[in-house]
Amino acid sequence: MALEMKVPSPGESITEVEIAEWLVADGDYVEKDQTIAEVDSDKATLELPAEEAGIITLKAEEGDVVAVGGVVCIIDTDAEKPADFESKAEAEAPAVEEKVAEAAPNPAPAVPKVDVKATPVAKEMIAANGINASKVAASGSNGKITKGDIEAYLTAGVDASSSAGWGGTRDESKKKMSMMRRNIAKRLVAVKNETAMLTTFNELDMKPIMDLRKKYKAVFKESHGVNLGFMSFFTKAVTEALKQYPSVNGMIDGDYMITHDFADIGIAVSSPKGLLVPIVRNAEQMSLAEIEAEIKRLAIKARDGQIDIADMEGGTFTITNGGVFGSMMSTPIINPPQSAILGMHNIIERPVAIDGKVEIRPMMYLALSYDHRIIDGKESVGFLKTVKEMLENPSSIIFSGKDPEQVLLNL
Repeated sequence: MALEMKVPSPGESITEVEIAEWLVADGDYVEKDQTIAEVDSDKATLELPAEEAGIITLKAEEGDVVAVGGVVCIIDTDAEKPADFESKAEAEAPAVEEKVAEAAPNPAPAVPKVDVKATPVAKEMIAANGINASKVAASGSNGKITKGDIEAYLTAGVDASSSAGWGGTRDESKKKMSMMRRNIAKRLVAVKNETAMLTTFNELDMKPIMDLRKKYKAVFKESHGVNLGFMSFFTKAVTEALKQYPSVNGMIDGDYMITHDFADIGIAVSSPKGLLVPIVRNAEQMSLAEIEAEIKRLAIKARDGQIDIADMEGGTFTITNGGVFGSMMSTPIINPPQSAILGMHNIIERPVAIDGKVEIRPMMYLALSYDHRIIDGKESVGFLKTVKEMLENPSSIIFSGKDPEQVLLNL
């Protein structure tokens, strides 16, 4: 029987996908549930598993845009499994066992083989350093490149007489952007063109939070099974500030302003496919431990390419942390249809005035980008000032309990 495999619906708002990569070739035998392709939507990259076992015939090329419900391949389910067929699981199992058996405590990365006229040691050095062998002067017998030749080349610096680039050539490459990247580009341009975006700044003394983490991090990890990070403090402070300034948690719908009696916080995370913004839902009701656990779960899914469309739909406010990449200050772009985004940055020790004296404190710049159409300057400044004050006095995030710090940490 010929089974037509159609593009499943990744989400309500998704009408088409793009074939990012076929993981099998036309005419291959595939097993049921084997991943046969990766497809891009405008929000995420998804895996496409085989619905049945059989011989596959591809009906779309890489880069083709296919409507949801469109046929991408046909599987001949009557085809017999080839005698020499080895399943993916069987093929990977020995390799994993061998890797475990031979792995050293700190194994060196594998070095690809290099097909040049050189001694074995020189070949390894060429591969490890990405050297263009044609640029190396050979001094060995029969014109072979030696270890000494490579060492001389590496210590000689850049060949000023050459017009070649970093890879030893002046080649250019052209690669089509993924559907998700193209959609991000359109959304960012739309935000700049369609919103009255402004950014307000403040600075934050991180010492109180850092002292609190140092004091409780061991017992917090033992009690809740997750590490106590900065993001949970910021998320909790944001939810409390949003309660006081509901327009910052709102959005525009035509001539109407929509506000929310909940805080679904988008947390920007880096993934192999780019920056993704999964949502921590009802963060206003969560403890710090619950926020940390949910952020960890979503970050792992993003890292492993398993993030779902449902994980990223919605959201009323976003937090992004450019500080993990070393950013000192930035003007983050609003994530539409939201109306504001908080930017965190790196922590730098700077001299500041504390009670009339100069002290060295770990300081962070905060940036709030907002849509001035529905958020006034007074509200944006007040919101950011509230976040700052709560983070500089973490126990103020809650308002009851004999020991505010322990109540905050749910210990």
